[in-house]
Amino acid sequence: MPIKRCMIYAVLLSLGLGAAIAQDAKPAAERRQEIDKTAQTTLDGLIKSNESAKALYDKAVGYAVFKATKAGLLVSGGGGTGVAVNKQTGKRTYMRMGLGGIGLGIGAQRYELVVMFETPEYLEKFTAGGWDSSATAEAAAAKEGVAARASFMNGVAFFQVTDKGLMAHADVTGTKFWTIDDLN
Repeated sequence: MPIKRCMIYAVLLSLGLGAAIAQDAKPAAERRQEIDKTAQTTLDGLIKSNESAKALYDKAVGYAVFKATKAGLLVSGGGGTGVAVNKQTGKRTYMRMGLGGIGLGIGAQRYELVVMFETPEYLEKFTAGGWDSSATAEAAAAKEGVAARASFMNGVAFFQVTDKGLMAHADVTGTKFWTIDDLN
């Protein structure tokens, strides 16, 4: 691998780790409050602007909202933090997400990911952690938008709310979700 490419990867990795370390330095109560506020704002905006999302939210037993950043230059990576909420019990599970993949692409994108769960079993499986590998091909260039599926698929519905990002890629990305022990 050429040295220039290695340096770029090192910079991307250090930026991501630096943001995570800075976030972890805050007291747990403050971090939970920030995550909850971001999640509620994102969820409110989504269900207000998207009738399909509202209909699925009304049927869902729970949801999760993550604020994430993704960057790539042949190799993509990113991550974020969020919370999964059981609508029936009110239980909140604070989580991280990490993603990585390979493919053609360059750029960076910030977005919120909203996941809705059809049954308690799907929500429990999600909060236990796991991989969600998917092939994607998309282009987002400095615009706000919502990409959404209008029904549950295998008990889960995903909504990606973009935030003025610039990302052009075609990759296979693996995403891992796990709990943040010191916030739960």
